[in-house]
Amino acid sequence: MAPTLADGDRLLVSYRRPVAPGDLVVARLADGTVAVKRATERRTTSDGSPAWWLLSDNADEGVDSRHRGPVPDVDVIAVTLARIWPRPRRL
Repeated sequence: MAPTLADGDRLLVSYRRPVAPGDLVVARLADGTVAVKRATERRTTSDGSPAWWLLSDNADEGVDSRHRGPVPDVDVIAVTLARIWPRPRRL
């Protein structure tokens, strides 16, 4: 599947909107990297904390929950609402 976003895209995000399956989210991965990934389903971490399973839209590229495991809720920073540059559109 082709990536939804490209390097340099500018995004409008919400820090308050609750995450729903299918949303593109800004998240801090276990290694400290901040990335935009798709939230696919609810999971729990190894210590039982609520978390999200995050996947890349392009499975052949990038790192996601298949490599790092579920991402705790506290590390899901924001939900993307739209790409505002270069071609505005809802995500």
